Amino acid sequence: MQTLDALDWIAISIYFAILIGIAIWVIRKKNSNTEDYFLAGRNVGWFVVGASIFASNIGSEHVVGLAGAGAGDKLPMLIYEIQAWVVLILGWVFLPFYARSGVFTMPEFLEKRFDARSRWVLSIFSIAAYVLTKISVTIYAGGIVVAALLGIDFWTGALGTVILTGLYTVLGGMRAVVYTETLQAIILVLGAAALTFIGLDKVGGWESMADTVGPEYLDMWRPMSDPNFPWAPLLIASTITGIWYWCTDQYIVQRALTARNIKEGRRGTIFGALLKLLPVFLFLVPGIIALTLKMRGELHWDSPDEAFPVLMSNLLPSGLRGLVAAGLLAALMSSLASVFNSCSTLFTVDIYKKLRPNTPEKKLVRTGQIATVIIVIIGIIWIPIMANISGVLYEYLQSVQSYIAPPITAVFLLGIFSKRINAKGAFVTLVTGLVVAAFRIVMELIKDSLDPNSFLFHFGNMNFLSFASWFFLFCVLLIVVVSLLSKAPSREKIENMTYQTISEEEKRNNKVSYNWKDIAVSIVILIIVAGVMIFFNGE
Repeated sequence: MQTLDALDWIAISIYFAILIGIAIWVIRKKNSNTEDYFLAGRNVGWFVVGASIFASNIGSEHVVGLAGAGAGDKLPMLIYEIQAWVVLILGWVFLPFYARSGVFTMPEFLEKRFDARSRWVLSIFSIAAYVLTKISVTIYAGGIVVAALLGIDFWTGALGTVILTGLYTVLGGMRAVVYTETLQAIILVLGAAALTFIGLDKVGGWESMADTVGPEYLDMWRPMSDPNFPWAPLLIASTITGIWYWCTDQYIVQRALTARNIKEGRRGTIFGALLKLLPVFLFLVPGIIALTLKMRGELHWDSPDEAFPVLMSNLLPSGLRGLVAAGLLAALMSSLASVFNSCSTLFTVDIYKKLRPNTPEKKLVRTGQIATVIIVIIGIIWIPIMANISGVLYEYLQSVQSYIAPPITAVFLLGIFSKRINAKGAFVTLVTGLVVAAFRIVMELIKDSLDPNSFLFHFGNMNFLSFASWFFLFCVLLIVVVSLLSKAPSREKIENMTYQTISEEEKRNNKVSYNWKDIAVSIVILIIVAGVMIFFNGE
């Protein structure tokens, strides 16, 4: 594997110089209150919102993990990457409710729709989920990337990046996060696109690559008998996880809430959905290219997770290699910055402020900064444990998210589509869901020590996609039954919070927040998603 040379280091240095410049410019703008610090003063335009949504999503775990899925015969994981249509659901379905309610966080929205109990459960649930998935996976993937690119050891690379990202996130708040992410999204797309084109040229084009790996390898739709990716549970579970991640998760929704109005927010989500079509071509295809070159004996790597960094260091010319390295570091930093900021927002607004409602704004900002530091330390401690759960990094991420998503998705979806769903139903579903998800993770970790004929073994060993699908059905039935067996919520509680209770004035406001262009671009995105699903059918 080639190491970076002088030209590469110049490219990386220029990237960091611009990044530091943006961070300093933002930090000098004072974060005098929580709206400034956590939501960038709610004054961001659609381009920055969309780029920030995309950059938050595409962390180094995506780059490393998605290329690993392409190189390690896990092409069905591609379905999680063509969820541009779910990003549209955020803008068209959920965002108007969030914007109308004026909330900072998703747990705060649940309190307005249901009660304070649901807010508490989701706050703690979300922070735990960030540590289990986003923080530790991003640091782990970042360590792999930095070690492979810069030739330093894993822990030095991981910790160095964490500290640097933590610094500008703590000091600059959400404004520093969204503006640095816009730069990072641009660099990442340019760098990965260059690698894809050069890689396809190297293997002799798409047809030649498909001949080497075999057409069945490029089939994302596996039969129902497939032990890993049966197509129906894959479709159902990925949709449930997608709605949780894109439409109800603080990490993503916080970006849309920074917009100056619903129109800019929705356009930001449409632009984010358009960008979300790119990862298939930018990260998954390089993984397949790396596998093709390995099968031809032109490239060597030990683990599929190494496919992207090895391909990059071997194929790209000097200078461009540095740009892609900067793009990968950008991906790592943008994801970390986003999750740090979201965690501190959740802790400060939903936990600390609830316990101490009279805290001055300045102190709340300081509390958010301290919370960020503590959460980073916990994420680092979790990394060695995480390595035991699943072979391929990206699959680990999707499997844990598949256990977390069903109860939250059920509560949010039914909460805005049905006025009859009440606080008791939401609370019982969230608590039960949290317990079941935790139990499943524990059983998966210890299943090898259990009796293969026992219920507990089957519970821990069941395909994660099938588990998520049945778990979601259980959560929907639970919230409906508990709500119907208890008192209906009052009219005041659900005013403008469900589709059945939107006032005529709010309907008019929503109508003027979009035009035919927004609808047309959304339809084009849906057509492209359908096209990708049909194209990757192995024929």
